[in-house]
Amino acid sequence: MTHEELAEKIVTSVGGKDNIITAENCMTRLRIQLKDITKADCKSLKETEGILGVMEDNPLQIILGPGKAKKVCEAFQTTAGINKTGLSTEQNWEQNKAFIKAGQKDNILKQGLRTIANIFIPMIPAIIAAGLFNGLASLLGQVYPNATGFLLILKNLFSLFGGAFLGYFAIYTGINAAHQFGATPALGGMIGGASIGAQIINISKQLGLYNVDVPLNSILTTGKGGIIGVIIGVWILAKIEQNIRKRIPDVLDLIVTPLLSILIVGITYVFILMPVTGFLSDILVKVLSLLIYSQNAVISVISGYVLSALFLPMVLLGLHHGLIPIYAIQLESLGGVTLFPVLAMAGAGQVGAALAIYIKAKRIHNVRMQKTILGALPAGLLGVGEPLIYGVTLPMGKPFITAGLGAGFGGAFVMLMHVMAIAWGPSGLVAIPLMRTPTMMLHYFIGLIVAYIMGFIITSVGIKDNDVANA
Repeated sequence: MTHEELAEKIVTSVGGKDNIITAENCMTRLRIQLKDITKADCKSLKETEGILGVMEDNPLQIILGPGKAKKVCEAFQTTAGINKTGLSTEQNWEQNKAFIKAGQKDNILKQGLRTIANIFIPMIPAIIAAGLFNGLASLLGQVYPNATGFLLILKNLFSLFGGAFLGYFAIYTGINAAHQFGATPALGGMIGGASIGAQIINISKQLGLYNVDVPLNSILTTGKGGIIGVIIGVWILAKIEQNIRKRIPDVLDLIVTPLLSILIVGITYVFILMPVTGFLSDILVKVLSLLIYSQNAVISVISGYVLSALFLPMVLLGLHHGLIPIYAIQLESLGGVTLFPVLAMAGAGQVGAALAIYIKAKRIHNVRMQKTILGALPAGLLGVGEPLIYGVTLPMGKPFITAGLGAGFGGAFVMLMHVMAIAWGPSGLVAIPLMRTPTMMLHYFIGLIVAYIMGFIITSVGIKDNDVANA
């Protein structure tokens, strides 16, 4: 079934175009805001080829898997006649009003976290590609330290491609933040670009804010405040730009509005936001270093266990979006992400729990549960845990908890071994190449095995045959 055919099938199954308010995608899911959720035929959706699972809520969440979710979403938006904002001239005013109302149902915290996530989600393919290119360049440098000719050119190409994104991460962040906050994207990119400009050091030296001995400890230096500062700066830019545009005659708008917006926000950003957010970022990095990259084995084991065990409940509450800026901060400050490999263990615990349930289901002849698990396991092994979560462990209740308890052991091991990823993305087995070194790849794989085994053991002990028979 093509993406277009699947999109048409979904449109029909959710009650047709008239019942659709908006649609968007994350890494693995298509989220559809419906006017009337009762018109959706969730049973038909679950049985549709290419759909890994369905979360029956409003917005309706259809699990499709990495990469596929974006393509199906684009086809769905075209088929349903909606645009990426959710508003469309092809919809009546009631549907557009319903979309606006729907966006107001979440509390401020969830809205804020989702907005931040939306800034970074479009960049994930580039983050992964850049990380892998930098990893390949580093590997070539280690294997062939005196490389010449073709190998040297290849190494430089890999470094070029990796740096083309990560070297200008702040600019891409500024552009995406501008899209989210309603500022001009290119102006958002200018705010991000200003944060990494060499002139910052000259300004800092003139004001006596530069630490020559330890540049990173300067009150003001390039990159100070990182992506958090850029996001806040672009949010302010959006407000200032909108207010200036209201007061400037149309004939002068194109010249005066961007000039004044950047002048006002740029000065505020360099002299206030960068030092303040830099101070806050430094504190956050130190706290993260104590908890997530601690040299104390006991702290590593405890923090790794707790983070892995609680990650999926955070996902259910919609709080996991708040972790994405932490990934980005780690990537900027450490050159890698230590939190991602730990949280990736959560899905492995679900795999172990599902295997335990499968064995019990086979013993008591629960054929339906066996089929469900066999259909969802491949996706779970490859880092798409939703089919197992929403199709098996969460509906049963206790296995969702025992899976988390099992995952914690994998997280503790990965944290103890200081595994670091060069990017973040899909978890499971497909994330192995994202680990920074071959040794870290091995430790990450061992962590998965530990989480599989402990999820299996704790679930085997924690649930009874009757639990599976009644599932």
